[in-house]
Amino acid sequence: MTVFQALVLGILQGLAEFLPISSSAHLALAPWVFGWPEPGLAVDVALHVGTLVAVLVYFREEWIKLIVAALEIVRTQRIQTPEQKRVVFLLVATIPGGIAGVFLNDYAESTFRSPALIAVALAAMGIVLWLVDRVRPQTRSLDAIRWSDAILIGIAQAAALLPGVSRSGATITAGRALALDRESAATFSFLMSMPIIAAAAIFKVPHLLHSGGASLPLLVGITASAVSGWLAIAIVMRYVRSHSYGVFAVYRVLLGAAVLALFFVRARG
Repeated sequence: MTVFQALVLGILQGLAEFLPISSSAHLALAPWVFGWPEPGLAVDVALHVGTLVAVLVYFREEWIKLIVAALEIVRTQRIQTPEQKRVVFLLVATIPGGIAGVFLNDYAESTFRSPALIAVALAAMGIVLWLVDRVRPQTRSLDAIRWSDAILIGIAQAAALLPGVSRSGATITAGRALALDRESAATFSFLMSMPIIAAAAIFKVPHLLHSGGASLPLLVGITASAVSGWLAIAIVMRYVRSHSYGVFAVYRVLLGAAVLALFFVRARG
């Protein structure tokens, strides 16, 4: 893999991980469209490390509050404050995705990576996101999240193992379906990405070390993923305060249609 390819993939990973447009779809489609070799496990690990850095840095004040709240839970054996509840809800929301990852990860990295399937998932999830965001009210804040909400959003995250669905897209859509306001839905989605991204990175780090460790392309990919990931979070958090998720839905449908058209052209040619 060249430095340029790593740079492009890093930017795609960072932007698409937090914009609700599916990072797995973009990482699977880019080599297929440009005729590049498959990036491989080492690059996948590196890019996830970058997005992990992005979400930790952007929400650093929130993470400090959550760490303090978690320590208080351990000390008092009680869950009382909104921050303490949020700690538990984030852990609960991570469980479905973790279970699905253990059983379906091999399919996600092989069978589910068909360009046609990814294109359909992109468009379909875009339509669902648009409909839910348009119809559901914004009557609940981040502090109003309940146990049932955390479980349902966690199940939505598990569905994102299918490339094209989008982890942030699925969880934000679930949050909006539960009447969370747009900013709260995005915040909870981004916060709950940390445990699942960290777990994926930690699980695959031994493979990265075994394959030779860090190299210049990997370091470039990590940096590009971290910077673009931070930028994507900042864009979403500011944009949805006064706009709907419609622009992301339109992008998904258009990209899905373009990928399907290219797929059929190549299949016939």
